[in-house]
Amino acid sequence: MAEVYAARRARLRERCHAGGSAGALVSRAANVRYLAGAAPRGAVLLLGKREDLLVCAGPDDRLPEGSRPDEALRVHVLSAPGGDPAVAAADLATAQGAESLAVEEHHLTVARHRAIGSVAPRLRLSDLGGAVEQLRVVKDEEEIACLRIAAEIADQALGELLESILVGRTERHLALELERRLVDHGADGPAFATAVATGPHSGRRGHRSTDRRVEEGDFLSVCLGAVYRGYRCEIGRTFVIGTSPADWQIELYDLVFAAQRAGREALVPGVAYRDVDRAARQVLDSAGYADRLFELTGHGVGLENEEEPQLGPAAMGKLDACVPVTVEPGVHLPGRGGVRIDDTLVVRPEADGGPELLTITTKELLAL
Repeated sequence: MAEVYAARRARLRERCHAGGSAGALVSRAANVRYLAGAAPRGAVLLLGKREDLLVCAGPDDRLPEGSRPDEALRVHVLSAPGGDPAVAAADLATAQGAESLAVEEHHLTVARHRAIGSVAPRLRLSDLGGAVEQLRVVKDEEEIACLRIAAEIADQALGELLESILVGRTERHLALELERRLVDHGADGPAFATAVATGPHSGRRGHRSTDRRVEEGDFLSVCLGAVYRGYRCEIGRTFVIGTSPADWQIELYDLVFAAQRAGREALVPGVAYRDVDRAARQVLDSAGYADRLFELTGHGVGLENEEEPQLGPAAMGKLDACVPVTVEPGVHLPGRGGVRIDDTLVVRPEADGGPELLTITTKELLAL
């Protein structure tokens, strides 16, 4: 992997040079990990004039699960406790003879930015912007393999839950059980707080599991994700509890399923982000649910839960091959409940079989 990390840093260095900066100071944890292989708590990465350094606040004993720094990258540990690695990195850049440095202004606080200017007053600072985030959009096959395993773990955990007795158990209990099963099957942990929503809560985006108990006839919607070697996938499904679905439940489910299928089928290299959103949204708009829809149809996944691209009505840009995204339309009817269906897929050209579905738990409307 050392060659992979070196190649990533080389691409970033090219962007810095094109923008007039000799090097870069990367402080956002996910970006540090992407470029260095690991991101100890508080660590920053310096792309220096003479060498690249991973600057850490203390001994390297707090690495995220499943990660380790690029062996070709020198680790610089601050000698005094309580120091700021970002400020120290700016000082090191000056010592290497740098006259300019690009920093992640969207991540640095004003106080840290001022401290950097104070310790290295002759260093010309510019904004790196989202350069690293843009490099992260297209994944290599090693990254996709990690996402694929994360998806398999999430599928396993969800599949086991569906085989258990659900009536009478609370949303919170079921969410905790799912997270335990994720770890049992090899996940670093949950990608985000698992959401189990029943009855009138079902279908809500961003729902926090409560002590409401599962009842006969409820819609039950579940959204969970697994982390494997730092990479995060997600899956969402909706079921009916205990009885045959009511007519309104079947109608709503079929509609959201059709919207989700339209979004998945739109995932081809070169398509505009907003056209993927439009494909799913039009299905629900035409049925009169325009005011019930989520803000986004989907988003990128990787080292963070929500990455670029954003699949929304105002999103700018076009999809490339090897970009993993979610497609997750949903409708929530206040007081009644709703449906959410969420898959993680990788954009592939038609010659390679089209979009690769990573989360494979059935999307049939099951009565559990």
